Amino acid sequence: MLPQKTVLILCTGNSCRSQMAEVLLRHDLGGAVRVISAGTRPQSKVAEGAILALEQACLPTAGLHPKDVDAVLHEPIDLVVTVCDNARETCPIFPRPVPRLHIAFHDPHGEPLESFLRVRDDIRARLVPAVRDALKL
Repeated sequence: MLPQKTVLILCTGNSCRSQMAEVLLRHDLGGAVRVISAGTRPQSKVAEGAILALEQACLPTAGLHPKDVDAVLHEPIDLVVTVCDNARETCPIFPRPVPRLHIAFHDPHGEPLESFLRVRDDIRARLVPAVRDALKL
């Protein structure tokens, strides 16, 4: 059996898109990857709309909290995925070369729950297959 690959989902605040992407990848790729998320400027908490959108899809939300990218720089990352343009532009330099993938998603902060649901579904439709392809799963 091949060793599990680690994917880092990076966003600015690590409070919405990257959190939803972390949960969706972990669930949809069935444990084939270890998924962590972080932010370049993490917020104090995960957005309520992101939590509700995940819960409406019967996905786990316990333990979700924003993390600073500096805390994961020395993790054995196999793929960095940026989900917002700002994170792409400010993505840190990792101690070793790491493949990168950028797929931007709309930021639903401050919008109704329906926006969070659309972003959740967009992440599932575009990001999950892109990561599967990038890691050749």
